[in-house]
Amino acid sequence: MTLRTVTIILFALVINTYASSVQAKEKSTKPAGYTYGNRSLEKAPFTLADLEKLKATVLFTEEDAKWLRKSRKVLEPHAEEILDTWYGFVGSTPHLLAYFSSADGKPDGQYLARVRARFIKWIYDTADADYDQDWLNYQYEIGKRHHRIGKNKIDNAKAVDHIHGRYVVALTYPVTATLKPFLERSDYSPEEVNKMHQAWIKSVLIQSILWTEPYFKKGDF
Repeated sequence: MTLRTVTIILFALVINTYASSVQAKEKSTKPAGYTYGNRSLEKAPFTLADLEKLKATVLFTEEDAKWLRKSRKVLEPHAEEILDTWYGFVGSTPHLLAYFSSADGKPDGQYLARVRARFIKWIYDTADADYDQDWLNYQYEIGKRHHRIGKNKIDNAKAVDHIHGRYVVALTYPVTATLKPFLERSDYSPEEVNKMHQAWIKSVLIQSILWTEPYFKKGDF
């Protein structure tokens, strides 16, 4: 057994312990810190017109939205396994795990568990997205939670206070590439699976771009 494998196993054990505790407390309620649609959210500085231009730039169409909606029933039964895959990647990649760790390098298990619960909701929200003002506002909120202006605050976490912007966009690939095997666990044809997968790639790219808005000087985004 390699050191990498041991690290992944230990990381998974820590997260599963905290995740079970968080889930037991939350039961059927929304995950802690999940504020999609909350009237108190700050209005996004980018507009619905900006979003339409961005969608056109990545060739996102209503057909993509249709296949995203179809993907929810495929992915929902595998949500926990999908998060195991994504968290396994983060846990075995030191420079990414550092963003969920304190200054002394110790991972914040409760923070990771809370983010995980919201990440599962994010899968469903991506599949069901209406691309309206509420959706835009929450993308801005998510972006702030990656940046020093908002990171850690909603969870009172003690992790490092800023995720470097380059990784916000770079993670589009591992998140979407590892999703395809789960989409293939369906009765859809390979062509239909590819349509769902392409829709996910486009949607995650749009979202990751929107999340970087706080990293730009005013007027540069």
